[in-house]
Amino acid sequence: MYTITDLYDLDHTLAADYLSGFTYPWEALKGIKDLILQLGSQLGDDYEEVSEHVWVHKTAKVFPSAYLGAPCIIGPNTEVRHGAFIRGSALVGADCVVGNSVELKNVILFDHVQTPHYNYVGDSILGYYSHMGAGSITSNVKSDKKLVVVHNGTEQIETGLKKFGAMLGDHVEVGCNSVLNPGTVIGRDSRVYPTSCVRGVIPEKHIWKNDGVMAAIKE
Repeated sequence: MYTITDLYDLDHTLAADYLSGFTYPWEALKGIKDLILQLGSQLGDDYEEVSEHVWVHKTAKVFPSAYLGAPCIIGPNTEVRHGAFIRGSALVGADCVVGNSVELKNVILFDHVQTPHYNYVGDSILGYYSHMGAGSITSNVKSDKKLVVVHNGTEQIETGLKKFGAMLGDHVEVGCNSVLNPGTVIGRDSRVYPTSCVRGVIPEKHIWKNDGVMAAIKE
């Protein structure tokens, strides 16, 4: 339930070929910077290199006060709003929203992802049509600074990573002011209640409630 094929439709990202070379999505985190540099050199005339290693599609809208750190790619029809802070190593797909006071660092955002208000997304991959509610964040470093482990019930998967935020599958909804703790994996079509503190694996088509109880979404 937490492999790349379980979580993502790779038809909706420029990183498709890259991601298909891995089993688990967090394995791709270390190479995002090099991936962007490689992709950027191959982009066509529809993209403009607005500064060194920063490529923006001609249909994207980037507000004057937004900061675009290298390397990054901003896809077609994406909106990067006032005060957005893209620190670098961000691959942002088509029709996305990067909102005011949002910070992105070492991430892949599939097409139609929305991070519209006061979000921090670091060392994470957000799937097609996933949405971060206002104030929700990915916490990407453990308080004890130890390597991140993915917890799925009694199963523990060693990632070997010190920095690992969250993997959101396609069509995931994260409620406002929620914290996704390091190593969180959320399956496709799942939802997180507002003000939740999430840890571990949420299966696809489930709801995570405030008290940590999960329930299947009824069809």
